[in-house]
Amino acid sequence: MDRSWEADPSALFERRLGKTAWELGNSQDKDDCPDIWQLSNGDVAVIGRDLTASYSANLPDGVSLAADERLVVIPGNMLSAAKKDIPDA
Repeated sequence: MDRSWEADPSALFERRLGKTAWELGNSQDKDDCPDIWQLSNGDVAVIGRDLTASYSANLPDGVSLAADERLVVIPGNMLSAAKKDIPDA
């Protein structure tokens, strides 16, 4: 399958978007942390809990997951804290 976008595994972590999970009270230590990062190519990496199996049977119409995709969940306050770092479209 030819895709119009493909993730580039050579892109590097450039800057955190928002605050750390520790700062937001979403983690008790530094080894258990959801996170949001802008990559060197402008893409965004999200580190969260893999809930693909939990949600895959209940996706809304028009939403699908490819075999190589995962649905991850992060705390809502983490995305809200990142808002100031995310440019408008």
